[in-house]
Amino acid sequence: MAETTMSRRNLLRAAACALPVGNNHVRIIALAFALLILLPGAGGQAVAQAARAAYPAMAPLDHYLISDEQSEIALARSAAPSSISDGAEVMVLGREGYKTAVKGTNGFLCLVERSWAQGTDNAEFWNPKARAPHCFNAQAARSFAPIYLMKTRLVLAGKSQAEIAQAIATALDKNALEPGAMAYMMSKQQYLNDRDKSWHPHVMFYSPGDMTKTWGADDPNSPVMVANDPQERVTVLFVLADKWSDGTAAPKNMP
Repeated sequence: MAETTMSRRNLLRAAACALPVGNNHVRIIALAFALLILLPGAGGQAVAQAARAAYPAMAPLDHYLISDEQSEIALARSAAPSSISDGAEVMVLGREGYKTAVKGTNGFLCLVERSWAQGTDNAEFWNPKARAPHCFNAQAARSFAPIYLMKTRLVLAGKSQAEIAQAIATALDKNALEPGAMAYMMSKQQYLNDRDKSWHPHVMFYSPGDMTKTWGADDPNSPVMVANDPQERVTVLFVLADKWSDGTAAPKNMP
Protein backbone atom coordinates (compact mmCIF):
# COMPACT_ATOMS: atom_id res chain seq x y z
CA MET A 1 0.00 0.00 0.00
CA ALA A 2 1.08 3.59 -0.51
CA GLU A 3 0.09 6.96 0.87
CA THR A 4 -2.09 8.96 -1.50
CA THR A 5 -2.58 12.68 -2.01
CA MET A 6 -5.86 13.68 -3.63
CA SER A 7 -7.04 17.19 -4.50
CA ARG A 8 -10.01 18.52 -2.59
CA ARG A 9 -11.95 18.78 -5.85
CA ASN A 10 -11.27 15.16 -6.70
CA LEU A 11 -12.16 14.01 -3.20
CA LEU A 12 -15.48 15.83 -3.30
CA ARG A 13 -16.17 14.53 -6.81
CA ALA A 14 -15.41 10.98 -5.68
CA ALA A 15 -17.70 11.32 -2.68
CA ALA A 16 -20.56 12.44 -4.91
CA CYS A 17 -20.23 9.61 -7.43
CA ALA A 18 -23.05 7.05 -7.14
CA LEU A 19 -24.03 4.48 -9.73
CA PRO A 20 -26.98 2.04 -9.51
CA VAL A 21 -26.04 -1.62 -9.86
CA GLY A 22 -28.91 -4.09 -9.68
CA ASN A 23 -30.88 -3.38 -6.52
CA ASN A 24 -27.98 -1.69 -4.78
CA HIS A 25 -26.20 1.60 -5.07
CA VAL A 26 -22.45 1.55 -5.04
CA ARG A 27 -19.92 4.30 -5.25
CA ILE A 28 -16.92 3.78 -7.43
CA ILE A 29 -13.66 5.28 -6.29
CA ALA A 30 -10.05 4.28 -6.77
CA LEU A 31 -7.55 5.20 -4.11
CA ALA A 32 -4.13 3.92 -3.22
CA PHE A 33 -4.36 0.65 -1.38
CA ALA A 34 -3.58 2.27 1.94
CA LEU A 35 -6.92 4.08 2.08
CA LEU A 36 -5.06 6.86 3.95
CA ILE A 37 -6.28 10.07 2.30
CA LEU A 38 -3.96 13.03 2.84
CA LEU A 39 -5.18 16.36 1.58
CA PRO A 40 -2.52 18.72 0.26
CA GLY A 41 -1.20 21.53 2.38
CA ALA A 42 -0.25 21.88 6.00
CA GLY A 43 -3.22 19.87 7.28
CA GLY A 44 -2.28 16.71 5.40
CA GLN A 45 1.39 17.10 6.28
CA ALA A 46 0.51 17.51 9.94
CA VAL A 47 -1.52 14.29 9.88
CA ALA A 48 1.37 12.37 8.34
CA GLN A 49 3.92 13.84 10.76
CA ALA A 50 1.72 13.01 13.74
CA ALA A 51 1.32 9.44 12.56
CA ARG A 52 5.05 8.98 12.06
CA ALA A 53 5.67 10.35 15.54
CA ALA A 54 3.09 7.97 16.98
CA TYR A 55 4.45 4.88 15.19
CA PRO A 56 8.20 5.39 14.66
CA ALA A 57 9.06 1.69 14.94
CA MET A 58 7.50 -1.73 15.34
CA ALA A 59 5.65 -2.29 18.61
CA PRO A 60 6.08 -5.53 20.57
CA LEU A 61 4.81 -8.41 18.44
CA ASP A 62 2.02 -9.28 20.87
CA HIS A 63 0.37 -5.96 20.00
CA TYR A 64 -0.19 -7.20 16.43
CA LEU A 65 -1.35 -10.69 17.30
CA ILE A 66 -4.89 -11.85 18.09
CA SER A 67 -4.60 -14.27 21.00
CA ASP A 68 -7.71 -16.29 20.21
CA GLU A 69 -7.43 -18.10 16.89
CA GLN A 70 -11.18 -18.55 16.49
CA SER A 71 -11.67 -14.80 16.88
CA GLU A 72 -9.16 -14.14 14.10
CA ILE A 73 -10.85 -16.72 11.87
CA ALA A 74 -14.22 -15.02 12.42
CA LEU A 75 -12.72 -11.59 11.75
CA ALA A 76 -11.06 -12.80 8.54
CA ARG A 77 -14.32 -14.32 7.31
CA SER A 78 -16.20 -11.09 8.02
CA ALA A 79 -14.42 -9.55 4.99
CA ALA A 80 -16.99 -11.12 2.64
CA PRO A 81 -20.57 -12.34 2.77
CA SER A 82 -20.84 -15.79 4.35
CA SER A 83 -21.83 -17.28 0.99
CA ILE A 84 -18.20 -16.61 -0.03
CA SER A 85 -16.19 -16.71 3.18
CA ASP A 86 -17.68 -19.93 4.58
CA GLY A 87 -15.94 -21.91 1.83
CA ALA A 88 -12.70 -19.93 1.84
CA GLU A 89 -9.28 -20.87 3.12
CA VAL A 90 -8.49 -18.87 6.25
CA MET A 91 -5.01 -17.89 7.41
CA VAL A 92 -4.12 -16.47 10.83
CA LEU A 93 -1.02 -14.61 11.99
CA GLY A 94 1.43 -16.32 14.34
CA ARG A 95 4.90 -15.48 15.60
CA GLU A 96 6.56 -16.88 12.49
CA GLY A 97 4.05 -15.65 9.92
CA TYR A 98 0.67 -16.69 8.60
CA LYS A 99 -0.51 -20.27 8.75
CA THR A 100 -3.59 -21.98 7.33
CA ALA A 101 -6.20 -22.43 10.05
CA VAL A 102 -9.06 -23.55 7.80
CA LYS A 103 -8.75 -25.28 4.45
CA GLY A 104 -10.97 -23.86 1.73
CA THR A 105 -13.10 -25.32 -1.03
CA ASN A 106 -13.96 -22.37 -3.30
CA GLY A 107 -10.57 -20.83 -4.15
CA PHE A 108 -10.96 -17.76 -1.93
CA LEU A 109 -8.43 -16.83 0.76
CA CYS A 110 -9.44 -14.80 3.81
CA LEU A 111 -7.00 -13.23 6.26
CA VAL A 112 -6.62 -10.16 8.45
CA GLU A 113 -3.88 -7.86 7.20
CA ARG A 114 -1.83 -5.82 9.62
CA SER A 115 -0.41 -2.33 9.19
CA TRP A 116 2.65 -3.37 7.17
CA ALA A 117 0.36 -4.19 4.24
CA GLN A 118 0.71 -0.47 3.51
CA GLY A 119 3.64 1.00 1.63
CA THR A 120 6.94 0.95 3.48
CA ASP A 121 6.96 4.77 3.53
CA ASN A 122 3.44 4.97 4.97
CA ALA A 123 3.20 6.93 8.22
CA GLU A 124 1.16 4.14 9.86
CA PHE A 125 3.31 1.24 8.67
CA TRP A 126 3.77 0.16 12.31
CA ASN A 127 0.29 1.00 13.65
CA PRO A 128 -0.56 -2.00 15.88
CA LYS A 129 -4.27 -1.16 15.88
CA ALA A 130 -4.70 -1.89 12.18
CA ARG A 131 -6.86 -4.89 11.35
CA ALA A 132 -7.91 -5.19 7.69
CA PRO A 133 -9.86 -8.35 6.87
CA HIS A 134 -9.58 -9.39 3.19
CA CYS A 135 -11.09 -12.18 1.16
CA PHE A 136 -9.05 -12.62 -2.04
CA ASN A 137 -10.38 -14.51 -5.04
CA ALA A 138 -8.27 -17.31 -6.50
CA GLN A 139 -6.37 -15.04 -8.91
CA ALA A 140 -5.48 -12.57 -6.16
CA ALA A 141 -4.67 -15.36 -3.71
CA ARG A 142 -2.11 -16.69 -6.19
CA SER A 143 -0.60 -13.46 -7.47
CA PHE A 144 -1.31 -10.56 -5.05
CA ALA A 145 -1.62 -11.92 -1.50
CA PRO A 146 1.83 -13.61 -1.66
CA ILE A 147 3.50 -10.17 -1.66
CA TYR A 148 1.82 -9.34 1.65
CA LEU A 149 2.67 -12.76 3.10
CA MET A 150 6.30 -12.20 2.10
CA LYS A 151 6.29 -8.74 3.70
CA THR A 152 4.98 -10.31 6.90
CA ARG A 153 7.81 -12.85 7.02
CA LEU A 154 10.35 -10.06 6.48
CA VAL A 155 8.78 -7.91 9.20
CA LEU A 156 8.89 -10.79 11.67
CA ALA A 157 12.51 -11.45 10.70
CA GLY A 158 13.39 -7.90 11.72
CA LYS A 159 14.16 -6.56 8.24
CA SER A 160 14.20 -2.80 7.71
CA GLN A 161 11.61 -0.98 5.64
CA ALA A 162 14.25 -0.34 2.98
CA GLU A 163 15.07 -4.06 2.84
CA ILE A 164 11.39 -4.90 2.58
CA ALA A 165 10.92 -2.42 -0.28
CA GLN A 166 13.81 -4.00 -2.16
CA ALA A 167 12.42 -7.48 -1.64
CA ILE A 168 9.04 -6.37 -3.01
CA ALA A 169 10.71 -4.98 -6.15
CA THR A 170 12.66 -8.21 -6.68
CA ALA A 171 9.55 -10.35 -6.22
CA LEU A 172 7.50 -8.23 -8.62
CA ASP A 173 10.22 -8.54 -11.26
CA LYS A 174 9.61 -12.29 -11.24
CA ASN A 175 5.84 -12.50 -10.78
CA ALA A 176 2.93 -10.92 -12.64
CA LEU A 177 -0.51 -10.01 -11.34
CA GLU A 178 -3.13 -12.38 -12.76
CA PRO A 179 -6.04 -10.88 -14.72
CA GLY A 180 -9.27 -10.79 -12.75
CA ALA A 181 -7.60 -10.43 -9.34
CA MET A 182 -9.93 -8.90 -6.75
CA ALA A 183 -10.78 -8.92 -3.05
CA TYR A 184 -13.62 -8.18 -0.64
CA MET A 185 -13.24 -5.82 2.31
CA MET A 186 -16.71 -5.64 3.81
CA SER A 187 -16.01 -6.17 7.51
CA LYS A 188 -17.74 -3.87 9.95
CA GLN A 189 -14.91 -4.62 12.40
CA GLN A 190 -12.10 -3.48 10.10
CA TYR A 191 -9.70 -0.78 11.35
CA LEU A 192 -7.79 0.55 8.37
CA ASN A 193 -5.96 3.51 9.90
CA ASP A 194 -6.41 6.16 12.56
CA ARG A 195 -8.13 8.59 10.22
CA ASP A 196 -10.68 6.43 8.45
CA LYS A 197 -11.04 3.57 10.95
CA SER A 198 -13.66 1.21 9.43
CA TRP A 199 -14.19 3.49 6.40
CA HIS A 200 -16.66 1.76 4.04
CA PRO A 201 -17.40 -1.79 2.91
CA HIS A 202 -15.95 -2.24 -0.55
CA VAL A 203 -14.70 -4.59 -3.23
CA MET A 204 -11.31 -4.05 -4.88
CA PHE A 205 -10.20 -4.85 -8.41
CA TYR A 206 -6.47 -4.95 -9.11
CA SER A 207 -4.83 -3.94 -12.37
CA PRO A 208 -1.09 -3.90 -13.05
CA GLY A 209 0.72 -0.59 -13.45
CA ASP A 210 -0.75 2.90 -13.50
CA MET A 211 -4.19 2.79 -15.12
CA THR A 212 -4.97 6.48 -14.65
CA LYS A 213 -4.90 7.41 -18.35
CA THR A 214 -6.21 4.05 -19.59
CA TRP A 215 -9.34 4.45 -17.47
CA GLY A 216 -9.67 8.17 -18.25
CA ALA A 217 -9.44 8.89 -14.56
CA ASP A 218 -7.47 12.08 -15.14
CA ASP A 219 -10.42 13.60 -17.01
CA PRO A 220 -12.12 16.17 -14.74
CA ASN A 221 -15.53 14.86 -15.86
CA SER A 222 -14.72 11.20 -15.22
CA PRO A 223 -16.43 9.46 -12.27
CA VAL A 224 -13.46 7.09 -11.94
CA MET A 225 -10.82 8.07 -9.38
CA VAL A 226 -7.47 6.31 -9.37
CA ALA A 227 -4.17 6.62 -7.57
CA ASN A 228 -1.78 3.82 -8.35
CA ASP A 229 0.47 2.13 -5.80
CA PRO A 230 3.92 2.37 -7.42
CA GLN A 231 5.62 0.17 -4.85
CA GLU A 232 3.37 -2.79 -5.60
CA ARG A 233 2.95 -1.71 -9.24
CA VAL A 234 -0.81 -1.89 -9.11
CA THR A 235 -3.86 0.33 -9.48
CA VAL A 236 -6.83 -0.52 -7.29
CA LEU A 237 -10.41 0.27 -8.24
CA PHE A 238 -12.69 0.46 -5.20
CA VAL A 239 -16.40 -0.26 -5.50
CA LEU A 240 -18.10 0.99 -2.35
CA ALA A 241 -21.11 -0.98 -1.15
CA ASP A 242 -24.10 0.15 0.88
CA LYS A 243 -24.00 -2.86 3.25
CA TRP A 244 -21.44 -4.59 5.43
CA SER A 245 -20.87 -8.31 4.96
CA ASP A 246 -23.48 -9.10 7.63
CA GLY A 247 -26.15 -7.23 5.66
CA THR A 248 -26.41 -4.19 7.92
CA ALA A 249 -26.43 -0.71 6.42
CA ALA A 250 -23.14 1.12 5.83
CA PRO A 251 -22.48 4.88 6.18
CA LYS A 252 -23.95 6.94 3.34
CA ASN A 253 -21.31 9.65 3.40
CA MET A 254 -17.57 9.38 2.95
CA PRO A 255 -15.42 10.32 5.93
